[in-house]
Amino acid sequence: MSSFPPTAASAQESRVALSIVNPAGLYDPAPNGYSHAVVAKGGTRLAFIAGQGGEDASGALSPVFAEQLRQAYANLRHALDAVGARPDQVTMITTYVVDYDPAMLEVMTDHVKATFGQALPAQTLVPVPRLALDGMLFEVDAVAVLD
Repeated sequence: MSSFPPTAASAQESRVALSIVNPAGLYDPAPNGYSHAVVAKGGTRLAFIAGQGGEDASGALSPVFAEQLRQAYANLRHALDAVGARPDQVTMITTYVVDYDPAMLEVMTDHVKATFGQALPAQTLVPVPRLALDGMLFEVDAVAVLD
């Protein structure tokens, strides 16, 4: 079994036992706002954050993709705060995008980097034909290691 050193210094400095792994032989994912793998040591508590969409606290949903994205990441931060988690404790996010176009990637990456800084979680982007609510264009869920 081979082991690769973490490339993000913040993962090594984190108070939780997370190691970000971007192995040689795979392209550098950091410019696109994610890491290939994040390893958490055993004996920890995990938080699973359900998909957060772009609706505000009243349930209102903007028809604008960038605004839904901004609100979804604000909602994710709120959910993380509610379970006592910091963004640098998130190991994995899955994003779902209606009618995905590669032109959307830049604004998505900007929000990921603004939320997670140097501690980029592993990430999977899933293009979908629709989401749960009419007009919903974006959703993000997360897994975080609490201790």
